[in-house]
Amino acid sequence: MSPLHGRRWPSYAGAALAVAVLLSAAAPASGATIEVLGQTVDGAQTEFTVKTQVLVIMTLLGLLPVMAMMMTSFTRFVIVLSLLRQALGLQQGLPPRIITGVALILTLLVMKPIGEQIWTQAFVPYDQDQIGLEQALKIAEVPVSRFMLAQTSKAALAQVSYLAGASDVAEPADHAFTIKLAAFVLSELKTAFQIGCMLFIPFLVIDLVVASVLMAMGMMMLSPLVISLPLKLLLFVLVDGWTLTVNTLVTSVQAL
Repeated sequence: MSPLHGRRWPSYAGAALAVAVLLSAAAPASGATIEVLGQTVDGAQTEFTVKTQVLVIMTLLGLLPVMAMMMTSFTRFVIVLSLLRQALGLQQGLPPRIITGVALILTLLVMKPIGEQIWTQAFVPYDQDQIGLEQALKIAEVPVSRFMLAQTSKAALAQVSYLAGASDVAEPADHAFTIKLAAFVLSELKTAFQIGCMLFIPFLVIDLVVASVLMAMGMMMLSPLVISLPLKLLLFVLVDGWTLTVNTLVTSVQAL
C-alpha cells in the first residue's frame, strides 16, 4: 500500500497534473495500444522498465514550472500584478518575488478544483493499479482542456488552428491538445493586458495631474514621481486596492 493513499497533498496533485497533461499531449493516436512492462505497440514488442518510467517522470517534473505557467492562470496573474507595480511606481518597493508569490497563491486557489479532479479521478486510481497509464492520461486531460477552452477566445483558437494547418472540427474540444494550449496562452496574454490597462489608467491620470501642477508652479526641477507616488499609494489604500485587484483577477477566470 502506497503511503500516499488517503492523502490529498497539493504538491503531489500539481505534479500529477503536470506530468499527466504533458504526457497526454504526446500520447499515441487512437488505434495505437500501449501498456507498460512488456506489452505491444501496434504489434511490436516493447519493454518499459521501472527505471525508464522513473527517468521519464523525473524529466517531466523538471518541466513543471513551465507547465504551471502555460496551462494555468499564472500568466494572467503575474502580468497584471507586474503592470500594477509599474503603474504605482514601486519598482523597488514591491520585489518581483512577492509578485510571483501572490500570483502563485492565486493560481493554486483558482486551479484547486481542477487539481482535485485529476487527483481523485486519474492519479489515485492509477496509483492503486485500478486503471492503466493511457486511461489515466485521457482522464487527466479532460478537466485541463475544459478549463483552457473556457478561457480561450474563438478567434485565438481559429487562428492557431489555421496556423497549425489542422482540419475543421465539429467541437473546440476535438482540437489537438497543443492547439488548445497555444490558443489558451494567446487568450491569457490578451486578457492580462486588458485588465492591466484598466488598472493603469487611474494612476496615469494622477501622474498627468501632478506633472501639470508642478509645471504650472514653475517647479520643473522637482521630479513628479516624488509627489505622485505617495498620492497613488494613498488612493490605492483608500479604495482597498489589493482586495479589488485580487477580486478582479479571480473573477476574471471563467467558471467551468
